[in-house]
Amino acid sequence: MQVQQQLSEIQNIVDETLSLAKKLGATAAEASMSKVQGISVTSRMQEVETVEFTNDGGLGVCVFVGNKKGNASTADLSPDALRLTVEKAVEIAKYTSEDKCAGIADADMIARDIPDLDLYHPQALDAEYALEQALIAEKAGLETDSRIVNSDGASYNANLGVRVYGNTNGINAGYPSSRFSLSCVLIAQHDQDMQRDYAYTVSREANKLDSAQTVGRLAGEQTVSRLGARKINTAKVPVLFHRDIASSVFGHFISAISGGSLYRKSSFLLDSINTQVFPKWLSIQERPHLLRGLASSPFDNEGVRTQDMDIVHNGVLQHYLLASYSARKLGLQTNGHAGGIHNCLVSHTGHSDEDLLKEMGTGLMVTELMGQGVNVVNGDYSRGAAGFWVENGVIQYPVHEITIAGNLKDMLMNIVAIGEKAEVRGALQTGSVLLSEMQVAGN
Repeated sequence: MQVQQQLSEIQNIVDETLSLAKKLGATAAEASMSKVQGISVTSRMQEVETVEFTNDGGLGVCVFVGNKKGNASTADLSPDALRLTVEKAVEIAKYTSEDKCAGIADADMIARDIPDLDLYHPQALDAEYALEQALIAEKAGLETDSRIVNSDGASYNANLGVRVYGNTNGINAGYPSSRFSLSCVLIAQHDQDMQRDYAYTVSREANKLDSAQTVGRLAGEQTVSRLGARKINTAKVPVLFHRDIASSVFGHFISAISGGSLYRKSSFLLDSINTQVFPKWLSIQERPHLLRGLASSPFDNEGVRTQDMDIVHNGVLQHYLLASYSARKLGLQTNGHAGGIHNCLVSHTGHSDEDLLKEMGTGLMVTELMGQGVNVVNGDYSRGAAGFWVENGVIQYPVHEITIAGNLKDMLMNIVAIGEKAEVRGALQTGSVLLSEMQVAGN
């Protein structure tokens, strides 16, 4: 009952804010408010490093006076502070320049039915339990191998929150959500070689996290596996992006088809609707209403209803990802992407991890990417990398201090297989991704 009461109280504040905005001269307004309670605990080398409780909340209001826009926010929710916040937003709006594309989402796009997506699984924010989980994970990691010599810490985080969004086109809705995570970062040494790696688990439900021992042990195994890393010779070879990092390849694609990049004409995928951008067997589906999904939401950041979409079907781009402003700039209609994507699922070719290595034969498996050398305007791609050298489908030795390069347009078309086992800890879910060829710069 407590969370429902909190939800109702926040909706009242949002309602009051919108009414006040109209009274003070706004032609349209939107307000969003969140309230989050959380705990964060960190241990390092089996000692408590930090224990932090949070109780954050704040209200943001955006008003429009015609096509002029003003924003303001406050953490003080007293009537006087609310009034002052709205007054400031209206005042700011009067001084900004006209923008005919500015404004809240169109009324016919607003979410009316708000499904319960089962995103809220509360658990007491217990510092003792949180610390115990961090210590168990770290201990398991440190005991994995005698070459694990140090720890960068283990962390347990829990957050319980409520989010409400309202605007003057008839929405004032919200929902509670929970999120729990546990991570462990370790350092291994052999002779003069030192390597660092990590493992983590995240879920809407605390009891669905991987066990603390599993997280620690995996962090230890992955860290030790990197010892003895060497450079390889410069060559063009097949590259396998391990599922832990493979979503980044599709992340660049998502950036390129997002409204902001398109209306600024800063995307390598301009004018690409109904164009083949991936191999014919590849599809990407968005499923915003998955129960307990980490990126599930009944509506976007503008109150626009979210819906199932096939973003890519049989390799052909079907939709750009638009919010109200970018849609108006492009002469199109929003499709519920203010604030990003909601559970994008990439299809696979049924390959197991072993199958992918055999399919690759000889090449590079990438497990870590570094640097920001990606240009979404022209698709040029160049990033530092580390991973493993593979020969005849078998991992030979760890590799570091190399750069992989290509062009995203070619990279997307050169995907030859995707693993069946998907990484599900984010908004974009994919298995390991095998590319036929990339330039690898080493010795």
